[in-house]
Amino acid sequence: MTIYQVFTRLFGADKETCVPSGSKKQNGCGTMQDFTAKALEQIRALGCTHIWYTGIIEHASKTDYSAYGILADNPDVVKGEAGSPYAIRDYYDVDPDLAKDPTKRIREFELLVERTHKAGLKVIIDFVPNHVARQYHSDAKPAGVRDLGEDDNTACTFSTDNNFYYLPAEQLHLDNILSDSTYREIPAKATGNDNFTAWPGKNDWYETVKLNYGIDILGGRQGHFSPTPDTWHKMLHILLYWAAKGIDGFRCDMAEMVPVEFWEWALPQVKTTYPHIIFIAEVYNPSLYRDYIHRGHFDYLYDKVGLYDTLLNVCRGQSTQDITSCWQAVDDIRGKMLNFLENHDEQRLASDFQLGDARKALPALLVSSLMPSPFMLYFGQELGERGMDAEGFSGMDGRTSIFDYWSVPTIRRWRNKGHFDYKLLTSEEISLQGTYQRILQLREQAEWAAGGFYDLMYANPHLHSQYAFVRHHSAKGQGKHFALIIANFSDSEETISLNLPRHLFEYTGIKEKKRLSLTNLLTDRKMTVSFNPEEPLTITLPANFGVVLG
Repeated sequence: MTIYQVFTRLFGADKETCVPSGSKKQNGCGTMQDFTAKALEQIRALGCTHIWYTGIIEHASKTDYSAYGILADNPDVVKGEAGSPYAIRDYYDVDPDLAKDPTKRIREFELLVERTHKAGLKVIIDFVPNHVARQYHSDAKPAGVRDLGEDDNTACTFSTDNNFYYLPAEQLHLDNILSDSTYREIPAKATGNDNFTAWPGKNDWYETVKLNYGIDILGGRQGHFSPTPDTWHKMLHILLYWAAKGIDGFRCDMAEMVPVEFWEWALPQVKTTYPHIIFIAEVYNPSLYRDYIHRGHFDYLYDKVGLYDTLLNVCRGQSTQDITSCWQAVDDIRGKMLNFLENHDEQRLASDFQLGDARKALPALLVSSLMPSPFMLYFGQELGERGMDAEGFSGMDGRTSIFDYWSVPTIRRWRNKGHFDYKLLTSEEISLQGTYQRILQLREQAEWAAGGFYDLMYANPHLHSQYAFVRHHSAKGQGKHFALIIANFSDSEETISLNLPRHLFEYTGIKEKKRLSLTNLLTDRKMTVSFNPEEPLTITLPANFGVVLG
């Protein structure tokens, strides 16, 4: 599985010059219809198998859609002009920003799913279970569905029958964030980041309110799950609603802030009806990983605090020997860990806040994408997008804003108004995209990519700027397929001696040779190397890159 995460409203935004904190009218906005058959063909050709359309479900915004029957949001509880896609305003609706015709937004989404499947890609959307927008109100909920909070007893802080947590008789104060706020909320609700105060700060998720899954947070975080909390039933209904639209998976935002007992109850029910649906959890606490997989039934978890953080540090000079401990820590669940180098939360690799040059991340790409794990890239990563615009709400922070109407320079030029003719891309951008495509296609097409993994670092303690491993697979009647991957994190070309231990050949069944002719699958260049335990393999590696010998 290779996921292409795309921020849906920014993909088709074509305005060359945008106004910081500009409105939709000023800066424009991409729509679902910008994902044409040609666009999806391009994404599939990269080697991607899934596309995660980020920001599909309707969220709070400063853009007024009241003419379409959508209640307007108070701007004081909206971050940015476009609003955060993680402040859900209506779980049963598609965000109107994404539709050419807002009256047909649900149908446009259904057609997007059809086009995506026709292009050979599977569809993932967000499920945001922990919190909703302060002014949550569903105008699209099916008949008979009660709105979140509609039946709550607001006189008590906690009840298993309540969907929200309350601060009885207290008014919400936004004085720490704004002066002269016109937003009124009595009683105040707890914020999405578990802040039980009527005086949230600017670093709180103040635009959201926490959903109550039966955890008495102020009462020692005790769980009350029998009878089944009301929120559980409502959220299961929402999952089934979207699953019925033909999607293939959910990326579950901040899943670890929702008790594993809910997932244990809900996910099997979804999978009983829709067995093909996958669930990806955003979990950052390694002590929770196995619970959310084995009890919570998640198919995949983010590998952020392990491999992602380590690879970024290795790119800055940390020893490559530390990579080994990352996979060892999750070896029993390695196939469940989703590798990535960018997403909407992280700073762009090419930004001044990270590496400053997208090519410096290529050795990390070799490791992250060619390990036996699912992999995800963020739109524009393959073109070296720098994220160095001051779009509005967050300022210039090395990220592509999720809060503002904007145009992403590399994506805009790659699309070239839907032509995808590469005329506006630089030679460096075209080359980088070609490198990504080569590596990602190897993930999907190479025989060895379906097989095992062998880390060579224990036999090469002298290596601190290179990381080497073998992928291997036995195909019935076709012998042994393998590739030797060596990533060079050095800024200079390096000639290294690599020890191939006898155990490698015994464990994998690969035959040792005095001399072996191999092809660098990244360049198609052939080379002859020693391939046995008696003498080291000597090879010259390009700066900030590596080889895949097969």
